[in-house]
Amino acid sequence: MKYQYFISAFGMYINYFLLGMVNIILASNMSSLTIQLDTDATGVSYLIAAIGIGRLLTYSIAGALSDRIGRKPLIIFSAIAMVVFLVGIPFSPNYGIAIVLALFAGISNSAMDAGTYPALTEMFPKSASSASVMIKGFVSLGATFLPYIILILSESNLFYGISFLIPAVIYIVNMIFLIFVIPKTQTEQARKDEHPQVSQFLTEPKFWKEGLALIIIGFTSTALLTVSQIWLPSYGQEVAGMSASNSVELLSYYSIGSLISVLFLSMLLKNILKPVTVILLYPIITLIAVTVILCYHTPLVLSITCFFLGFSTAGILQLAISMMTQLFWKRKGAVTGFVSTASSIASVVLPAATGLIAKNGDMEHIFIFDSVVASIGIVAAAFLYYRYQKLTKPQLRNQHVR
Repeated sequence: MKYQYFISAFGMYINYFLLGMVNIILASNMSSLTIQLDTDATGVSYLIAAIGIGRLLTYSIAGALSDRIGRKPLIIFSAIAMVVFLVGIPFSPNYGIAIVLALFAGISNSAMDAGTYPALTEMFPKSASSASVMIKGFVSLGATFLPYIILILSESNLFYGISFLIPAVIYIVNMIFLIFVIPKTQTEQARKDEHPQVSQFLTEPKFWKEGLALIIIGFTSTALLTVSQIWLPSYGQEVAGMSASNSVELLSYYSIGSLISVLFLSMLLKNILKPVTVILLYPIITLIAVTVILCYHTPLVLSITCFFLGFSTAGILQLAISMMTQLFWKRKGAVTGFVSTASSIASVVLPAATGLIAKNGDMEHIFIFDSVVASIGIVAAAFLYYRYQKLTKPQLRNQHVR
C-alpha cells in the first residue's frame, strides 16, 4: 500500500506541474489573447480574476464533498474541468465565453486542492508538511517550463494555442493513470494505517485565533504570488525597459526561485525548520524584495530580485493548509476549504484591484500595494507564531491559552 501511495502521489503532483503552467498561461499569452478576444491587459487580468471566482464559489462545496465522498472523485473531476478550460480558451470566439471557461479552471483548482491536500496528509502523516510543500515545487516547475514553450512557439511562428493544448493532453493521460492507481478505499485505508489521532497541543487550538490567522495568511500568500505572476513582465517592460521576450523570462527566474525554495523546505522542514517559522520569515523576505524592486529599476536587479520573490512566496499557502489540517484535524477537508477560499478571494480581488491600479496609475503603484499586502501577512504570521508557541511550549509562564 505504501508503494501505491507513492505512485498515487506522483500522479497528483503531475496535476500540479500542469497547474503551474495554467497559473501563468493567460498572463504569458496576454498579447495574443488581447487580439483574439478584442480586449486589453486589464481585460485579461479580469479573465484571470474569473478563475479565482470559480475557486471561490466552489471551495466550500469541494471541501465538504472531499470529507463525504472521498478524495479520488474530486481529483479525477478536476482534470476533466481543466481540460475544458485549456481546449476552450484558444478557440474562444469572444470574451464572454472565455470568462465562462475561466470559471471552469477555478472549479478544477478547488476540486484538485480539496482532494489532493487531505489525501497527501492521510497518506504521509509523518511528513505532511513536506508532502504538501512538494505541491508548490511541481507548480513552480511547470511555471518554469511554460515561458520557454511560448518562446519556442513564438520564434517558430506557431499557433499560441499549442501552449494550452500541450498541458490539456497531459492532463487527459494523467487522469487515466490516476483512475487506475488511486485506491478506491484510499482515504479509509490511510486512516487505518496511521495511529489514532489525538491532539498534540497543550490546549485545544482556537479557530477564531490560530485558524483566522491562517486564513489571512492564505489570502496574503496568494495575493503576493498573484501580483508577481501577473505584473512582473509588464513591470520589466514599462519600468526597467526590457523587451517583451526578456520580460517574460522574469517569470522563469521567479519560478526557479520557487523551485529551489521548495527543495530547500522539503529537506529542512521535517527535522530542522518548523512550518510556523517559515510562514513568518518568508513574507519578510518578500517585503525586502519588493522594496528593492521599487528602488532599483535595472534589468539585472529586477532579474535577481524576481528569484528572491519566487523563493519567498513558495510554499506558504501549502504550509498554511498543512498547519490548518494539523491544528483542526477532525475536519481536514472542511478546513482546507477555509484557507483555500481565502486564497481564491485573493485570486479574484488582486487581479481586479491591480488591474484598476494599472489603468489609473503606473506599475510602481501596483508593487507599493504589494508591499502593504506583505506587511499584513507579516502581522498575521507573527500572531500565529506567538499563539503556536503558547500551544506547544510548556515552559512558558502561561501554559493555558486564553
